[in-house]
Amino acid sequence: MEKPIRIKLLDHEYFIRSDENEEWVKNIAQYIHDKFGEIRENTEGLSETKTAILAAFDIASEYFQLLKARDDLVENIERRAQTLNSHIDSITM
Repeated sequence: MEKPIRIKLLDHEYFIRSDENEEWVKNIAQYIHDKFGEIRENTEGLSETKTAILAAFDIASEYFQLLKARDDLVENIERRAQTLNSHIDSITM
């Protein structure tokens, strides 16, 4: 692991050690920071803990939506590839 990378979330500084490069870590931290900001903007009076929990749920929801979209895309590609293979087989036989 490389040297610690300083990030700021919810007005607190953290030092993160990662095998990823600094720019990657800072991009992730910025994404999380932006999520916290969105939640704070739309909901008044939440504690930092509740803000973090809501952000985690929001990020996890996005992640699972992307996994589903990826799975649907893979399924579509496989189905289309099978159709193309069937067409090719019917032409070459």
